[in-house]
Amino acid sequence: MINEKIRDKEIRLIGQDGEQLGIMSAKEAMKLAREAELDLVKIAPTAKPPVCKIIDYGKYRYEMARKEKEAKKKQRTTEVKEVRLSPNIDTNDLNTKANQARKFVSKGDKVKVTLRFRGREMAHVNYSKQILDSFYEKLEDVAVIDKAPKMEGRSMVMFLSQKR
Repeated sequence: MINEKIRDKEIRLIGQDGEQLGIMSAKEAMKLAREAELDLVKIAPTAKPPVCKIIDYGKYRYEMARKEKEAKKKQRTTEVKEVRLSPNIDTNDLNTKANQARKFVSKGDKVKVTLRFRGREMAHVNYSKQILDSFYEKLEDVAVIDKAPKMEGRSMVMFLSQKR
């Protein structure tokens, strides 16, 4: 809220160079802001009494937008990468997939390991848990299990993330 939109009877006022001007009415504060040719901006509306500051509102909005943009730059979104396996995978293929998953995990992404069953492969579900366990053993030094292997329809799914 700025200038005339501030309807509180009493406010705590902070001057343009940061000094406390004390508690006063909103009308007096507006008068001081007009004399300085600046805006009266409500900074902390939930405080008792609300805190207002005499500043250049355009400059204030620009600074806030810049801070927000800077904070967004430092954020990193984690993606979920998927590695698909089959129940009759060979050891070398498993090593290749494990190395790929290692790259994903070291970049900070989560890895979804999916073991897909087709046709009669559904009869050997108990053996395939060992495949996922051996896959995890190859990544134990860099990854930790988020979700343990679990059957979802015709596939078994496990989630891995970076070890902290």
